[in-house]
Amino acid sequence: MIIMTRAMKVRFAKFHGLGNDFLVVGGRGTPWRAGLPASLGPFARAITERHTGIGADGLVMIMPPRRRSNDARARFFNADGGEAEMSGNGIRCAAAALLGERGLRAQSGSKPVVRIETVVGVKTLRRIAQAGRGWVFEVGMGAPILDPAKIPFRAEGSSTPVVGFPLGTDRGLIPVTVTSMGNPHCTVLVADFKSIDWPRLGREIERNPLFPHRTNVEFVKVVSKSEIEARFWERGVGETLSSGTGSCGAVVACILNGLVRRKVRVRTLAGNLDVHWPERGEVTLIGPVEKIAEGIYSPVLSEANAG
Repeated sequence: MIIMTRAMKVRFAKFHGLGNDFLVVGGRGTPWRAGLPASLGPFARAITERHTGIGADGLVMIMPPRRRSNDARARFFNADGGEAEMSGNGIRCAAAALLGERGLRAQSGSKPVVRIETVVGVKTLRRIAQAGRGWVFEVGMGAPILDPAKIPFRAEGSSTPVVGFPLGTDRGLIPVTVTSMGNPHCTVLVADFKSIDWPRLGREIERNPLFPHRTNVEFVKVVSKSEIEARFWERGVGETLSSGTGSCGAVVACILNGLVRRKVRVRTLAGNLDVHWPERGEVTLIGPVEKIAEGIYSPVLSEANAG
């Protein structure tokens, strides 16, 4: 076996949505596979590594859309190399990258609309504000998934929706609400964040065997009928300053528990996100995104070939 090496040159842009940072690779005018290895998981792990790579919570790959009526297709990778179905903060970063390209023009008056294909459907994003290097987007996140089989959540006898389910942990049974925003979410209601080691509990719950695809975990303190505070443990990443799908999952869980109204502000460690879930409607998410940097990632890739 002969070990060969080749240098890669991959253009990237780095964005963050309330401290949840993503590297965006590819675009409308760029062949998205150009220079990339066949296996994207190890590549995602390498480029998001904060000491030997560029560093980020996740990677967003932008590809040509399957339908010409859409602007792009996106794939999301966590820092551990695992692929995620959806990212509320990551998709805003993708939209910001697309709007920064010369080829994408406004489709709805002075407020550009971007349609991005994901594995859980087409998501529509509308830019509603711009200031300096930052944007604010409204994202149509789709209707929450509440059926345990579709989340998926494999607990015998669990009802639809899964509210107050006694989940076994090292701390004993903890009541949780389980939903999906295209990716699985487990919400834990807390009185405060100081009396619970939520990162340790989040790490444990993420890999609970009742979640065959693992799960994201939100710890939520209800402030009022229109405001909550949340901490996030993201599947394949760990602690993050904010989470788009996590904020949506947290609000849906609080509504299902009868604790908040249909429009809720989510206070994260990095700022606020606004979530609206009308009855029998889709969840919408409003939040900012900022561009941090752009450049060329140039690792040396080792490849094994039979010789």
